[in-house]
This record gives sequence, structure tokens and C-alpha cells, in this order.
Amino acid sequence: MSYRMHWWADTHRSAQTNLRLGCTLCGIAGATNAGGFLAVGQYTSHMSGILSSVADNLVLGKVQLAFASVALLMSFVLGSMTTAWMVNWSQRRQMRSAFARPLLVEAALLLIFGIFGAAIHPFASLFVPLTVMLLCFIMGLQNAVITKVSHAEIRTTHVTGLMTDLGIELGKFFYFNRLPFSQKVMANRTKMRIHALLVGSFLTGALVGAYGFKVYGYVSTVPLALLLMVVTWGPLMDDVRNGRFASGPKVSHGDAAKPNQHS
Repeated sequence: MSYRMHWWADTHRSAQTNLRLGCTLCGIAGATNAGGFLAVGQYTSHMSGILSSVADNLVLGKVQLAFASVALLMSFVLGSMTTAWMVNWSQRRQMRSAFARPLLVEAALLLIFGIFGAAIHPFASLFVPLTVMLLCFIMGLQNAVITKVSHAEIRTTHVTGLMTDLGIELGKFFYFNRLPFSQKVMANRTKMRIHALLVGSFLTGALVGAYGFKVYGYVSTVPLALLLMVVTWGPLMDDVRNGRFASGPKVSHGDAAKPNQHS
């Protein structure tokens, strides 16, 4: 397993690589979420709030707004579904870029958001609904990637869950034990560190994203897209070199079992 950044999206993984990729994606999610709010006035990773707004608007008789919120929920779900399709299709063909492909799509969509957002800025209000749906799709796409990569141990946009898990471990850490050592309440310091790093990465990304959009506007998403391209470069190019990029490996069954030299 290579620890170089351009191999972080490889299918040959370790727990440390999962954490590095998770922190990177958390930062990108935070930047996109905060920058997107300044662009369209809507947080796009907060599905709990959007689902609640569906109920609120229905009760208040604002059916059009309720349907708009449903569209955002469906965009997030469609993003997650897209990741599942791409990852499973690639894994069945023994591609090392199974996790890299959805991230490459995310990079392309962020480029579209950044470049075209700047171009249509004078008419931005007309494209707000589509922009919000695009950002929700991106959040669903990315969150599903790290969920599948880490077997549901890491989330990048679900900060509520991260804060809950962190709070549980902190509660154990500061618990006053009077019982014998064998019965003591002990915190899982590894989990506590992981959750703290993920939350810190999201916050750092949010600060960078908010500042970048405030100062530079839509083009501040371009560096995020480039960072994703770097993360996906290794496994994508490996599949291209070995003829696996489009239709899977062109090798015999015996050769397919041999480990790749980059692992």
C-alpha cells in the first residue's frame, strides 16, 4: 500500500489511508457546504434540516417550497446511488479506480460549479434551484464514497453523527470511576482521535471555503476540484495503463490474482 496522496483513493487500503482520505473529503465537504451557503443561501449537506423543512412547509401550506426540499433530498440520494453504481460496476471488473471514479465526477461537477458559476454570476438568482440541487448531489456522491471505503466507519458530511460519537467517547473519558479496573468505563481513544480529526477537518474546510468564496467567488471551488484529481490520479492511471479503465482487466484468471506492484 502506497501512502502517497495520489494513491489515497486506491482499492488496496489501510485504516490510516481511510483516515487521510476521510479528513481530506471532510475538508472539501466543509468548504463546499460553507461556500455554497454564501453562493445560494442554503446548506447542502444538512439533510435532517431539509427533511424537517418539508414537514414545516407542508403544515404551513407552502407546497411549492416543500416540493423544492424534496427535490434536494432526491438529489442527495441520487448522488449516493451514483456512487454505488460506479463502485460496484468497477469492483466487478477488478478496477483499482472503483473509489476514484465517483471522486473524479465530483471534481468535474465542482469545476462546473466554479467556472460556470463565475460566468453566469449576473444571472445567478435564476440558477439557484439547479445550483442547490447540484451541490446536494455532490454531497451525496462524496459521502457515499467514504462510507463504502471505510465500511460505514467514516462520514464526511454527517457532522451530527461525528459530534455524537465524539461526545460519547468524551463522556467515557471524563467518567469518574470508583469500581475496580476490570469494570472501569474506558474511552476508545483511537475513535475519539478519529472523530476529532474529522470534525476539525470539516471546520477547517468550512473556514477556508467561506473565506475563499467571500474573497474570490465561485472560482474558489477550482482548487478543491484539483485536489480531488490529485487524490484519484494513481488508481485511474493504473487502470488506464493496464487496460482496465473502460471494460475491466484484459488478463487471464491466473494473472488477475497477482497483486499489483503499487500495493
